[in-house]
Amino acid sequence: MAPIIINTASTEDLETLQSLGRQTFSETFAESNSEEAMKTYLEESFSTEKMESELSNPYSYFFIAWEEEVAVGYLKLNSGPAQTELQDDTSLEIERIYVKKSHHGQKVGQLLYNKALETARLLNKTYLWLGVWEENLRALQFYRKNGFEEFGTHTFRLGDDDQTDLMMKKILD
Repeated sequence: MAPIIINTASTEDLETLQSLGRQTFSETFAESNSEEAMKTYLEESFSTEKMESELSNPYSYFFIAWEEEVAVGYLKLNSGPAQTELQDDTSLEIERIYVKKSHHGQKVGQLLYNKALETARLLNKTYLWLGVWEENLRALQFYRKNGFEEFGTHTFRLGDDDQTDLMMKKILD
């Protein structure tokens, strides 16, 4: 396996992020959700208009994991008003760490998480937080291994289905 390189993403990476987002979300959640709900979510969440807006938000940060010329995962972080819920100036939200199924178990997620940690420290944040679907056991195990603890729940709506996300945070040293 070639070394994984993490690069900051920009608006020039829009199509790469759209493709990665659609593929990795589908690989992770298609089995547990209706085809119609998935189609609607993917169209809305990774539309060009929405992605352009997110990429141009000065409070959001995107990073892409590359294996040679192939994008294999990405990270989206939010601070301040870009955060989806808490909007605490002392925190940084990990909105997405998505890795292609072909690269699960190859430490790509850990490298992306390390980039989130590094970014939080550069921005002088006191904690990281995120929401993760209660049935995404792989992700829950990953975050617990990295020192995250549950502090609440919120509802994530996918199609007509209300799903429970566990809210987790990690206090930084």
